[in-house]
Amino acid sequence: MTGDSHRDIERSSDAGTDDGTGDVDDGVPGAPPARRPGETPLLLDVMLGKLATYLRMCGYDAAYAGNRDAETDDAAVALAETEGRVLVTRDRELAARADPAVLLSSRDVVEQLRELVDAGFELALTDTPEFCSACNGRLERVDRTEPTPDYAPATYEATVWRCRECGQHFWKGSHWDDVRETLADL
Repeated sequence: MTGDSHRDIERSSDAGTDDGTGDVDDGVPGAPPARRPGETPLLLDVMLGKLATYLRMCGYDAAYAGNRDAETDDAAVALAETEGRVLVTRDRELAARADPAVLLSSRDVVEQLRELVDAGFELALTDTPEFCSACNGRLERVDRTEPTPDYAPATYEATVWRCRECGQHFWKGSHWDDVRETLADL
């Protein structure tokens, strides 16, 4: 990340958050608006597929343009607008066309995560995974009486979730621990 201000990283129409009284709470003066998983649906452009996986594991509804037929700039902007998503991109021209948008500068996923933290995103693993890290579908807990595929642990050994869209199974294993460690180092 460069020494530039956060304004160069994030372009958003949000001036703050309404606390229900009509007053806007900006938090720390000059700080970017807070972005929380349940409140901030995202659209990641085609350069950010790996980042989408991390964000989904943190509880963000993180659609990936490559999976949503939104590979062109026009399609990405239209999808973000239609679905009320914050567009996350490394493309300066694309970020300028979308509002709200977050412009990242790094190609490295860990540095991208740091840039998001600096831009006000809350990044921590959720207690209960909500989104499939592969396709962004909703996860459901697999009943303890149900069998699991060979690649997944048995439900009596670990809590297992299944994607309602693609059918993949997930559990908190070594990959979960690796992501937790990466996020802790931010």
